[in-house]
Amino acid sequence: MEAQTISVRFVNTLLTGASKHSTYNDKWITKIGLSPALLELEGTRITMSKFAQLYRVLAIELNDETPGLFSRPLRNGTLKYLCMIMLDAPDLGVALNRFRNFFRLVNDDVEYKVRTCSNGLIKIELEEKKNLGPTRIWTLELLLMLVQGVLSWLIERKIPFESIAFPFDKPSHAAEYEQLYPGPVKFNQKETALYMDPVYLHEPIRQDPSVLNEFIRNAPLNWFYFSPNNRPYTHQLRHYLQDRLHKNLTINNVALIQHISPRTLARRLASENTTFQKTKDKLRRDIAIELLNKTDTPIATIGNDLGFEDPAAFNRAFKMWTGSTPGAYRRQAILQA
Repeated sequence: MEAQTISVRFVNTLLTGASKHSTYNDKWITKIGLSPALLELEGTRITMSKFAQLYRVLAIELNDETPGLFSRPLRNGTLKYLCMIMLDAPDLGVALNRFRNFFRLVNDDVEYKVRTCSNGLIKIELEEKKNLGPTRIWTLELLLMLVQGVLSWLIERKIPFESIAFPFDKPSHAAEYEQLYPGPVKFNQKETALYMDPVYLHEPIRQDPSVLNEFIRNAPLNWFYFSPNNRPYTHQLRHYLQDRLHKNLTINNVALIQHISPRTLARRLASENTTFQKTKDKLRRDIAIELLNKTDTPIATIGNDLGFEDPAAFNRAFKMWTGSTPGAYRRQAILQA
């Protein structure tokens, strides 16, 4: 499976919330193979699967499925029961209404509201009822991922939202949103909200209780939006380059193989807000991080396999991506089987 990574910022904010619990134990970090020292490096990235693993450990150990984010915890099993009452809904519109009502019963700090806008779009708004404190941004990010993840799962189809609104300034980690949210994100808005085409409310529920446990076990990984269908040209390019990085292919090489012009390939990638070089470098970064964390492959070999002409070039690129050299990064990491 292709590696996908996420900024350490999400890990540290997750831990900030979890540490509010009196029973929090920082040994849980190393329990899943993460180095506390590595988390202190600003440019660190970890795989999304590792982030999801940490989330689940915290939720189970703290008996709180939103670790430390609210004035009262959401006990383990809350998400499962929420999904259970949505599964027998006749369509997504009814399921969404049940989602809203259930959340209002179990949470005092935020409330989901659903209404039809003047332009016909459905607005799913997240209203803050109390001060969410230092983890406010992460809380709002997570709860929008939750509702989009559950709704898309219910109809077995990734819902492309018309827009996503946040009430805060554009954060330094905004580039991460392209793999978290299925649509254009706007900042400094009056509310936190998702806007969707009302046609999706008429979609039938296609899941059943037999697959619910698997969905819950994968949380929150299946709330994220990274999807081949969302950015097909970028995904195709990453997939093609993954086993060919050692060849250091250019856009001209790939375009020729695909029987299109370099300009056409560049235009297709631009439509997904990326470029050939950005896509290639993100793939290199993600693979390098995974290999440095999970293997003892020599750094020079990793650099060579990723298409760098010499170790110095790999060192410079990796430091630009993460703020650390590959050697320093590996020394801080715990090697995993």
